[in-house]
Amino acid sequence: CKEYWGSWLEEKEYTSEEIFGEVDKKFLEFKRSAQKEVNYLVKEFECKKAADSYARATTARTGVLDCTKLHTYKYNEDLFKKVTTLADGKNHGLVFVLDWSGSMQYVLEDTLKQLYNLIWFCKKVAIPFEVYAFTNEWRRGAYDYKTHQHLSTDRTSHYEKKEGLAAIDESFSMMNILTSKTSGKDLDQQMLNIWRLALAFGESYTNKYGYPNRMSLSGTPLNEALVSLHQILPKFQKENKVQKVQCIVLTDGEANHLPYHVKIQRHWESEPYIGCRGFNPATCFLRDRKLGTTYRIDHYWHKFTDTLLLNLKENFPSVNFIGIRVLMSRDANRFIQMYYDQYTKE
Repeated sequence: CKEYWGSWLEEKEYTSEEIFGEVDKKFLEFKRSAQKEVNYLVKEFECKKAADSYARATTARTGVLDCTKLHTYKYNEDLFKKVTTLADGKNHGLVFVLDWSGSMQYVLEDTLKQLYNLIWFCKKVAIPFEVYAFTNEWRRGAYDYKTHQHLSTDRTSHYEKKEGLAAIDESFSMMNILTSKTSGKDLDQQMLNIWRLALAFGESYTNKYGYPNRMSLSGTPLNEALVSLHQILPKFQKENKVQKVQCIVLTDGEANHLPYHVKIQRHWESEPYIGCRGFNPATCFLRDRKLGTTYRIDHYWHKFTDTLLLNLKENFPSVNFIGIRVLMSRDANRFIQMYYDQYTKE
């Protein structure tokens, strides 16, 4: 028996080409094929920018005499030189939010293709960008398979817990996986690394490599990610000095209602305990203390995400929010029924 299984369990050393060759080749093929689409996006952007500049052009007198017109002084009152000025266009920046949940396993590759096209566009037209991926795995720490324990687990709270606040779990993280601050070959290598991870998830039974434990796919903290944008967006806008921000969310689904904190006095403790309770749409409202706005929570769980998006738009009117959703064919009908019926009735 030992001799039989020994041939199967024998360790083999693979070269980098043997491990990543096929995956890297697929990435390079996609990169080459995407250039036509990226160049089209650049052309459209430049044309639109030129058209906007032309529309804002104004002609004004300079107060300096035009000597070439002096001989016409008897019948021409306009003897001054003119200058055409172009109003400055708004500078743009993009913030991407990528779904890093388990349900993305088989659509993550196609979603990355959408994301990478936009990143290459940003690089060509010199637009700053940041890419965040939301997860519940990063803060859990590395896993020791011998002791079956997580190592270096970070379970510190994101905020001071108070009664009535929406609750964000300690395991939630926004991984800043790509940025325009990285350039050239370093950015290419980072994009290739993320690509390798995506294919490792989608072809987990056939590829020759795995993925870091903390980078594994998780639950769907989409609503937590939208809450975190209240800090990410103004920071990005300030650091890059941009006037107009496009926030693009790439996801395959919705998330459940966020719980909220309640204060509970337990008979065996002297101090009250701050716990969590689920949202009850019949009795709960969402309030933004900064805006002084109150939102009714709908019974449909996906409407909670819509409410958070509405609140973001009201807080950041200069930000344009865009959703890109890549679905498996089996999920398309459910998505259409969930949103199409809603908006046609309204």
